[in-house]
Amino acid sequence: MIQNVVSSSQIMKTMGRISKPFFSGLLQVGLVAMFLLWLLETGADAMNYRWQWYRIPQYLWFVEDGQWFPAELLEGLRVTLEISAVSLFFTLAIGLTTALLRLSDSVVGRTVARGYIELIRNTPLLVQVYLLYFVFGPVLGLERFTTAVLALSLFQGAYTAEIFRAGLTSIDRGQFEASDSLGLSVFDSYRFVILPQVIKRVLPPLTNEGVSLVKNSSIVSVMAIFDLTTEGRNIVADTAMPFEVWFTVAGIYLVVTLTLSGFAAWLAHRLDTPSH
Repeated sequence: MIQNVVSSSQIMKTMGRISKPFFSGLLQVGLVAMFLLWLLETGADAMNYRWQWYRIPQYLWFVEDGQWFPAELLEGLRVTLEISAVSLFFTLAIGLTTALLRLSDSVVGRTVARGYIELIRNTPLLVQVYLLYFVFGPVLGLERFTTAVLALSLFQGAYTAEIFRAGLTSIDRGQFEASDSLGLSVFDSYRFVILPQVIKRVLPPLTNEGVSLVKNSSIVSVMAIFDLTTEGRNIVADTAMPFEVWFTVAGIYLVVTLTLSGFAAWLAHRLDTPSH
């Protein structure tokens, strides 16, 4: 009986420690949201602007013959997610390959990898998109979707390579020696021993790169790809509702990036939890 009372007391104390920062955070978010709403309303009144939020749902979805269909903004979101997903796969592949080349014994491999990283990281993404779309794309016969994926993958891959390189260099040399002593091949050593440890260590910065990739995908709108940003710009041109449309587009991007961050946090928790 006494043990149960003590356990209940400990649980209540723990919940109290957790609830205080939680509710404090909610209060801060609520105050910031109220301030932003007040600021928007005040600015709109100063410009004699009348909000037309009631018109936004028709650009998200519509119903025809009792069936639901996605409208322009959700169709643009689909294109954005497709570009981001494919680009993320190639970003990780390019980043890991470049990191391995940077750490290899090959002088040519290290030189090529370093040259690629310095070239990409020291030139703007928009310039790279223009070069690929207007110069290299027509020469290589690349479609707009492929060009967009290539531009984003090369750009984010340069930053991801440095993340992977930092993760690889943080692995103790004894891990490599243990893999060799077990008779594992180089491929199996990285697959079963090295990379699982690297992923656990670099997951937070990789998440940041994934979020940046989703946001940077908006730049491909200059290639006349009907992604979320392009659809938003077209709607603004047709309706003269810049505030409602761009706030909606920003909200959609925010939901996507927060979902990605939440998934990464869940995955990090799973990787840290020992299996039984």
